[in-house]
Amino acid sequence: MKISHIEHIGIAVESIEAVLPYFENVLGLKCYNIEVVEDQKVKTAFLKCGEVKLELLEPTSPESTIAKYIEKKGQGMHHMAFCIEDGVSNALAEAEATGIRLIDKTPRKGAENLNIAFLHPKSTVGILTELCEH
Repeated sequence: MKISHIEHIGIAVESIEAVLPYFENVLGLKCYNIEVVEDQKVKTAFLKCGEVKLELLEPTSPESTIAKYIEKKGQGMHHMAFCIEDGVSNALAEAEATGIRLIDKTPRKGAENLNIAFLHPKSTVGILTELCEH
């Protein structure tokens, strides 16, 4: 797979409204987009830090994966997302061929209209890895 850059770092939070002042007032970053991704049961807020985006992830349902993550591990870094130049489908096939466990067998729509897919952290040195394409 050909990675062009880190697309974003996902951070699980209990409340975007509660943590946004830290990112904006203390760190000096500005939120430029907030959206709800219904099928993932999550509300997202995006901030830019240089060329890398931070994605704040707030659960919109107790059944969301983010709610379960926070319940188990607390707030904090949830995943690392990489922008794939040669397509997420190709990257998934390459990863699976090398023995990487896939969470998504095919790409799906994510926030900011990206095509996304996840690799399981049990086969990626403990890091939930998101593959993205515009």
